[in-house]
Amino acid sequence: MHKNLAYGEGEAQKFDLYVPADNTRKSYGLVVYLHAGGFTGGDKADDAEMLQWLASKGYVAAGINYTLFSEKNPDANVYKQSMEIKDGMPYVIEEAKKLGYNIDEMTISGGSAGGTLALLYAYRDADTSPVPVRMVFEAVGPSSFYPEDWKSYGFDHNKEGAAKLFSIISGKQITPDMFGTAEYDETMKDISPLLWVNKNTVPTVMAYGAHDKFLPYEGSVRLNAALNQYNVPHEYTVLEHSGHGLQNDNKKYLEYMQNIETYLGKYMPVKK
Repeated sequence: MHKNLAYGEGEAQKFDLYVPADNTRKSYGLVVYLHAGGFTGGDKADDAEMLQWLASKGYVAAGINYTLFSEKNPDANVYKQSMEIKDGMPYVIEEAKKLGYNIDEMTISGGSAGGTLALLYAYRDADTSPVPVRMVFEAVGPSSFYPEDWKSYGFDHNKEGAAKLFSIISGKQITPDMFGTAEYDETMKDISPLLWVNKNTVPTVMAYGAHDKFLPYEGSVRLNAALNQYNVPHEYTVLEHSGHGLQNDNKKYLEYMQNIETYLGKYMPVKK
């Protein structure tokens, strides 16, 4: 493990690399895992077990921090966070190369807020990635921002509240009259993975809790429909008795993890 490597000048712009014991192969696949925390909290250290597991399978694994929205950083938003991840990826790949691990392909992944950022990179930024993006896996990340989906916050009946929150999230001025228009979709496209889905979208593995009150389950239904529409290979696991923590459906969570392994084996197998 190599900790707190810099990819920029910002205080939070650090990453950890977990590398396999075997450094004799000509090339390696990289798996990036982005931490949860509602865009306001969390840390790459929270995902140590996931990153160790990926490295034990033969991948170079990276956990990347990003600037969190806070009183200290009131200008942080999802778009800026996603651009930090995008701009940081060449540094991650270069640092792995310095350590003797040549990266020639990658998978990106994450949970909750990190799931959204992973989807954005995989769907929006894959064309400019320094190495090909083979797939994405994520759990409970919001993929779109429609007030009617955010019922647990009452936004289906409170468009002013929705506009206020989505303005903060996007870093753009959202007004209630924009909802339901093409202008709104265009304005929010930079942070809405759903709106980037097309026939070239990378294979996707995702899991959501049907009783999620923190981030809307309904958005995952939209994402699943879009992936179906474009015939994108994907696995959509719904945990019928769980909320945001995916806590009440152990067999279904195991299914999600098995789907990750299956897709990694198919789309980014470990090289011999």
